[in-house]
Amino acid sequence: MSQLHPLLEKNAFQRLEASLETIKAEQKLFILKDEHGCVMLTTDEEDGVPVWPDAELALLWATEDWAHCEAMELTTKEFLLKWVPGMTQDELMVIVCPVPAEEGEVITPEEFAEYL
Repeated sequence: MSQLHPLLEKNAFQRLEASLETIKAEQKLFILKDEHGCVMLTTDEEDGVPVWPDAELALLWATEDWAHCEAMELTTKEFLLKWVPGMTQDELMVIVCPVPAEEGEVITPEEFAEYL
């Protein structure tokens, strides 16, 4: 169907598994940021930070309200040491690999850290 990225054809759970595998292997992940900081999303009842396994997927999300955002690379070490404690304190979730028209799987920062 899509020639853009193979993960676009997967469901949210499949994207979660593939993303975690890539992030663990590459030791990096991507967020979107602008001059105010990182992009936050609100799902049904949770607020969180979306993360992606590569910049290309992150930038697919950078449309409309987020068209001015850029992909920012973080090492998994940075994310685990700085972001996970801060997100836990702020009661934010990790939203793994949302794609246009479909949300990503929502997991706690602690669950995300365990996978890595």
